[in-house]
Amino acid sequence: MIDAGATAWWHVRELSVRGYAEVIGELPRLLRLRGALRARLLAAHPAVVVGVDSPDFNLRLEMQLRAAGVPTVHYVSPSIWAWRPQRIEKIRRAADRVLLVFPFEQKIYDDAGIAATYVGHPLASSIPQQADAASARTRLGLPVEDPVVALLPGSRRAEVEHIGPPFIEAAALMARREPRLRFVLPVAEPRLRPLLAPALKAAGAAADRISLYDGRSHDCLEAADGVLVASGTATLETALFGKPMVIAYRMPTISYWIMRQMGTLRFVGLPNILAGEGLVPELLQHDATPQRLADALLALLDDAPRCQRLRDRFASMHATLKRDTPRLAAEAIVATMKQ
Repeated sequence: MIDAGATAWWHVRELSVRGYAEVIGELPRLLRLRGALRARLLAAHPAVVVGVDSPDFNLRLEMQLRAAGVPTVHYVSPSIWAWRPQRIEKIRRAADRVLLVFPFEQKIYDDAGIAATYVGHPLASSIPQQADAASARTRLGLPVEDPVVALLPGSRRAEVEHIGPPFIEAAALMARREPRLRFVLPVAEPRLRPLLAPALKAAGAAADRISLYDGRSHDCLEAADGVLVASGTATLETALFGKPMVIAYRMPTISYWIMRQMGTLRFVGLPNILAGEGLVPELLQHDATPQRLADALLALLDDAPRCQRLRDRFASMHATLKRDTPRLAAEAIVATMKQ
């Protein structure tokens, strides 16, 4: 948005906080930020405010703006189908309209009597339906003929701290069993690189087969034969690229316990949630050990028929999620503004 000419009052990284225990220390800063934003928006009284995701931050803000007569749109429904379903009542008070990125969400909002529009998932339009692994490997400076595994430990500092080292250790284990394997690891921001340095040093000779890139996650996914990926939107990106994957997540114990108590689904990975079944392995918390991660991904990659079935299912998901998202979203926002 900055590159497109938008003026950023604050950078989005200010909201890059996850979990519960981790938020406590950041809460005073986040509340001050939201208060300052609310004051600026109330003074400006815009024609419409679009809150993008970040529901714990945005919904309260939208409620206050809407009460002051500012039309509000919330873009990306909170995962009420996965956990904290009671949030739908907060959404009802916060948003004049909700823009949905998954088709099954439409019925939830229709049944609740909340105005909502399915606009498709923007990633489904930006990711090619036919991946070109050879071209991606050339762009990354990798040999075209060697098998490639992508490691995606997340984009937040806490994620990289908890998941990055086990991913690198799992890569070292896989490299010892499959010497031709190469690994690519996109680093969301350069400041996250030092968090990975101790694990890379401990990997020894295997570290020579692990290439780090600043950003370029889509190039890494397109180049890969298989992926170790942290739970989150990256699992959907991996599916849209048609790549077999193992999903993992680790976080502080208290945050994990709270989230498990509030969850309503058997799965955490978006591909499994969308499929309604365990298409790909999920290794969470204490199960996300380097050995289990390595064993699970190698077993998956050794099963060619299963990999092909996954690619077929992922292609079907891609077709379902692909819509003219910018136009549909813009039309819904303008209609809300006019109302």
